[in-house]
Amino acid sequence: MTLLLVALGGALGSALRYAAASALDARFPRGTLAVNVVGSALLGLLVGLGVDDTAYFLLGVGFCGGLTTWSAFAGQTHRLGPRTGTTYAAATLGLALVACALGFWAGDAWVGPQA
Repeated sequence: MTLLLVALGGALGSALRYAAASALDARFPRGTLAVNVVGSALLGLLVGLGVDDTAYFLLGVGFCGGLTTWSAFAGQTHRLGPRTGTTYAAATLGLALVACALGFWAGDAWVGPQA
């Protein structure tokens, strides 16, 4: 059952990533940047909320795993060249880490102190 949850979430996340990249990536990979930041925030939120295993495998591992992309990020960073690629890499990593932390903070604040 876990494999099916991950596969379903991954299919949905991958399709959304493709749609965002197709619509927003042209000269600069804005779509890939957006899905990486949004996926990081969502994963942080899920962890902060302490969702059960079913939701985590469907949404965290599957959807967020399919939505975010390391391979496209790496390829686009290289394609952009040393100056713009470095800026893109730093922006992606910094924003994604901040988004994940904010998502975790929001989820943790929502559920309140754990006993």
